[in-house]
Amino acid sequence: MSLDHWMSWEGGVDLVAATADGLAMPNVIVHVARTVHTPVGSAPSGMIFWQPDASAAPLAFGFVSADPAVGAYFGKHIFSGTPFENAPVIQADIRICTSSDEAAARVEFPGFLFETRLSGLAGNQLVQREPSAAAPFHQQGLEATAAQASLKVNGGEIALILPPVGITGGPPAVSAPCGSYIR
Repeated sequence: MSLDHWMSWEGGVDLVAATADGLAMPNVIVHVARTVHTPVGSAPSGMIFWQPDASAAPLAFGFVSADPAVGAYFGKHIFSGTPFENAPVIQADIRICTSSDEAAARVEFPGFLFETRLSGLAGNQLVQREPSAAAPFHQQGLEATAAQASLKVNGGEIALILPPVGITGGPPAVSAPCGSYIR
């Protein structure tokens, strides 16, 4: 099997959630890292999905990166075949802060400021996941599951409901100190 496309990261903070009961899919994704490495360069990067009204278009959707070339790599090479394949690239300021029991991310771009905080982190666990429809890549890395998660959008606290499983097949709120996606 030839695996030609990859990305790896350091300092990941991943949150997948819903803002109301009964939604068919989570309407919040803040999935970012302090540094993401790709064949085209390295930069703070990730993905954002914010759709507070499930019957309307998302207010924020795309790959966020300090380097647009790095952000543009993700859709075609890593997320091909998913709803993110043709997502726009948004230049953003991404800051990550981690400790032994907390991880926080701050993602800012025109019109939006997302602030996540994950607390009560469990110990790091080795993960190795096979490709799935939602995550069509091999995933390897470390994850520490969060007991609690919070989100502020433009300074306003957002009530969250964490689903049983996140977008890559693991917990919905994790600190991911390092890892890789490979396809």
